[in-house]
Amino acid sequence: MAFFTHQVIRGLSSSAVRNAAIKHVTIIGGGQMGAGIAQVAATTGHSVVLVDTNEEILKKSAKGIEGSLKRVVKKKFADKPDAGAEFIAKVMANVSISTDAASVVGSTDLVLEAIVENLKIKQGLFGALDKVAAAHTIFASNTSSLPITDIASSTSRLDRFGGLHFFNPVPMMKLVEVIGTSATSQETFDSLLAFSKALGKTPVSCKDTPGFIVNRLLVPYMMEAIRLHERGHGSKEDIDIAMKLGAGYPMGPFELLDYVGLDTAKFIMDGWVEKDPDNPLMQPSEMLNKLVAEGKFGKKTGEGFYKYK
Repeated sequence: MAFFTHQVIRGLSSSAVRNAAIKHVTIIGGGQMGAGIAQVAATTGHSVVLVDTNEEILKKSAKGIEGSLKRVVKKKFADKPDAGAEFIAKVMANVSISTDAASVVGSTDLVLEAIVENLKIKQGLFGALDKVAAAHTIFASNTSSLPITDIASSTSRLDRFGGLHFFNPVPMMKLVEVIGTSATSQETFDSLLAFSKALGKTPVSCKDTPGFIVNRLLVPYMMEAIRLHERGHGSKEDIDIAMKLGAGYPMGPFELLDYVGLDTAKFIMDGWVEKDPDNPLMQPSEMLNKLVAEGKFGKKTGEGFYKYK
């Protein structure tokens, strides 16, 4: 009887651990997305470790987070400089940095990856961390285009693996796509939904299908705008104006492509074409391919469909 009671208590304890709120977060990738997620998580009281292989990138990320917080302070604490300074100090105290992912995931509740969109690199990262992370730790990817199932396949925690797709700029954009695979447990999915809400975001539930919800609708729309222009049925300027004034969109498709990055759009389309080559919505564009080949990626390179000085 004592043994049975002990086993029940252990089982209840394990369940309680699995259902515990996510408090400690490890974010892999110190770029714009990773730093943005780190800022939001730290602002909402989470303990955050931001990880990158390059210490200079991490220093730049920390400086960027602090700069972003200063802009928040100007609006929220305009007449209270002391309160503003205290706010920044409190948030930054929740953020630490590391170049050694394996050394910091032993007690974290969530490992969230926001690195390069390369399946093999993501699989290698999670495969290595799976060996050292705690049993209760949930893994999640911020990928916008790669199948979560494929990324998770490198680990032994398929039930504790999901997707958390944030949008840029993270501090401003309210939406988070929460993606569950066929193997993601309900406990894991509920924890990811709760975490998203704790960040002050609005989560939507998604299946592990190409592009999830937003990009599955948005990318074909942008590609059709390019094809419309390629056919000579509208200038890029007129198409942008038409969609802003006619549909109420804040940016036209060409402006949005330049903002997102033409290389990113091409990468997504190439992946989709490979998986579904007969789908007319997922066909490549010669114009897009040419611009990317010329290194014209949009705003980040100074030129894409438009020139930026």
